Amino acid sequence: MPVWKKNLFVCWFGMFVTGVGMSQIAPILPLYIQRLGASDSGSIARLSGLAFGITFIVSAVFSPIWGIAADKYGRKPMLLRASLGMAVVIGRMGFAHHVYVLIGSRVLQGVITGYSTACTTLIATQTDKEHSGWALGWLSTANTSGSLIGPTIGGWIAEHWGLSHSFFVTGGLMLIAFMTTALFVKESFVRPDNKALRMKEVWSALPEKSLTVTLFITFFVLTAAMYSVEPIITVYVTQLSENMNHVALIAGIAFSASGLANILAAPRLGKLSDRVGAHKVVLFALIAAGILFIPQAFVTNPWRLAGLRFLFGLAAAGLSPSINTLIKKITPDSLTGRVFGFNISATYLGVFGGSVFGGQVAAWLGSRYVFFATSALLLLNAVWVYFKLYKKLDINNPVLYKNE
Repeated sequence: MPVWKKNLFVCWFGMFVTGVGMSQIAPILPLYIQRLGASDSGSIARLSGLAFGITFIVSAVFSPIWGIAADKYGRKPMLLRASLGMAVVIGRMGFAHHVYVLIGSRVLQGVITGYSTACTTLIATQTDKEHSGWALGWLSTANTSGSLIGPTIGGWIAEHWGLSHSFFVTGGLMLIAFMTTALFVKESFVRPDNKALRMKEVWSALPEKSLTVTLFITFFVLTAAMYSVEPIITVYVTQLSENMNHVALIAGIAFSASGLANILAAPRLGKLSDRVGAHKVVLFALIAAGILFIPQAFVTNPWRLAGLRFLFGLAAAGLSPSINTLIKKITPDSLTGRVFGFNISATYLGVFGGSVFGGQVAAWLGSRYVFFATSALLLLNAVWVYFKLYKKLDINNPVLYKNE
């Protein structure tokens, strides 16, 4: 088996667990914060929002920094640092005795992130051009599906084993990721000559600045669309199922359905992008995803909502691997870690921004309008991608394929 395939399997597991670790706290936060001493509902809501969102904001700041370190010192050291650090910090959250200890741990979790950045950079630089879309497609399913399925996993563990065990289990899985990375990931790293470039110089060295920014923004919009329904999904499912039991579980299934679809479709759509062109997959996936949000506002049954969320996940699955493939092709190898670090930052900001966006739209207009607003966001992004990306790229573009 080629080295890049072995590394891909290890990185997939580590990124999936990282995604779970970042998001599994969402359904148990209010209960855990209440157990740590918060009493009134206002304080619980405020502290829950702070504890959940602050990790993603801090991660967005530090991901490019760890991307620079990956380019400078190698990707495997960054994988080991991040996996061991998260194992300790997430496991420690289960012993928190005060709410501000929990929030401080969430801040520290954001600081030591970087596993996804290093994994994406490692696979992107090791994989040959014939398999890059397929490999990055598989890898993209890990973090995305982990983040989307994480709330369901966290809620299930808390319900059956207790709140603290959600942190213990995730920390244990991260420790396994650390050990498998140490034993099985292989990297022959040669430090590039431009390791000391400042950010301004890095930006100047990028050959396709406009395309790079377009891809960052598209990744942000995709993630925001996935998480725009997170604040309202339970309320929406409650409205759709007046006499149904286990509303929280059904809401978790509806939210996570797109994650399951992502696992199934992303590798195949990544392979398709290798064959027909990643820029084509990005455009048509955006259009399909935008259209599929509209009927979600008209469903009368929570299982129909879950079905449409699954279809949305199938469409959105084409975006992440295709964007990563394009970033790889337009970025010099010596700058790959830095650029993927910024792309991961866009993802984290999308989680936070999407949740805030969905909550505000629901507060002002109602839950159903979240789906209309998100659809409009995706379709507007598709129009922009058509002019900024699709019309510029074709199979004979020498700049796009300079690294092949």
